[in-house]
Amino acid sequence: MKVVIVGSTGYSGIELVRLCEQHPHIEIGALISTSAGGETLGEVYPHLSHVHDSLSEWSLDLIASSGEVVFFATPAGVSSQWVPRLAERGLICIDLSGDFRLTDPGEYRSWYGREPAEPRYLEQAVYGLSEWNREAIREASVVANPGCYPTAALTGLLPLLAENVIDPGTVVIDAKSGVSGAGRSAKVPLLFAEVNENVRPYKVDGHQHIPEIELGCRRFAGVDLRVSFTPHLIPMSRGICCTVYAALTGGVTTDDIQALYREHYDEAPFVRLRGPGQWPQTKDVTGSNFCDIGFHVDERTGRVVVLSVIDNLMKGASGQALQNLNIRMGWPETAGLTGSPVYP
Repeated sequence: MKVVIVGSTGYSGIELVRLCEQHPHIEIGALISTSAGGETLGEVYPHLSHVHDSLSEWSLDLIASSGEVVFFATPAGVSSQWVPRLAERGLICIDLSGDFRLTDPGEYRSWYGREPAEPRYLEQAVYGLSEWNREAIREASVVANPGCYPTAALTGLLPLLAENVIDPGTVVIDAKSGVSGAGRSAKVPLLFAEVNENVRPYKVDGHQHIPEIELGCRRFAGVDLRVSFTPHLIPMSRGICCTVYAALTGGVTTDDIQALYREHYDEAPFVRLRGPGQWPQTKDVTGSNFCDIGFHVDERTGRVVVLSVIDNLMKGASGQALQNLNIRMGWPETAGLTGSPVYP
């Protein structure tokens, strides 16, 4: 199957190129780049100089004729204009931006500060949290790939909400991300001297992933809640650690929580559970599509602490996008994604 990657020179786009190159059922049909059209991939990314694909300018006809699947690794506000036109031509579209994650147009305007896609396409899009929405993904023509923070947060939080073992009103999420999550464009706050030896909280007054997390809780656990979510930028290239705090509803033991997570993720090839007293770290998942989860039941305070780590460019973006395509096409869910994490 031929795929087209739109926004192929951003960090998520170039990660998709790497993954598609090693996928047994995929061939790259076209690479689209507004910033580097006319150049070769090796000129922009020398580490991929063996990949002889040229980069093409935007063209609806070129995209539609070059593959059956289109990945959009583009900034917010781009795919909302292009996905409907390609979906109408029968192409499968997997969007890595936030344009189709929220179903309420007003909510999108409020959090993203842009005009949303047409309501009928917002309703048509399937939210691609792979482990929780497989059945819908199998029939989808438009997949809204989750954000990196929501992927880590929801994967760790949803089993607790679904089993009613925590008080939804007490959920607090503290999240830390590597710099690649901010994209490749040059910005002063992302300069080495600004990031190095620094931890920077940002968007404390409202991050656009908050409504996505809350919508995911309603979709998959049937729980309406308002989360406290604080993201931080830390001096590393890639990785996310979400620490989730919540009050237990009473009488829940460590064994209960362990059994609960095993029940929900027993057949999830990319979710790895740690035993009691074992804490995951971002380096455990670097370069892989794994989400590692650990937890601690604090009997003294009556709270549970959940630690969820992912590689933000893999499980938080391109890896999950490819996982969703595998599900959509009926291929093995792990196809092209079996590489082990890179360590150290």
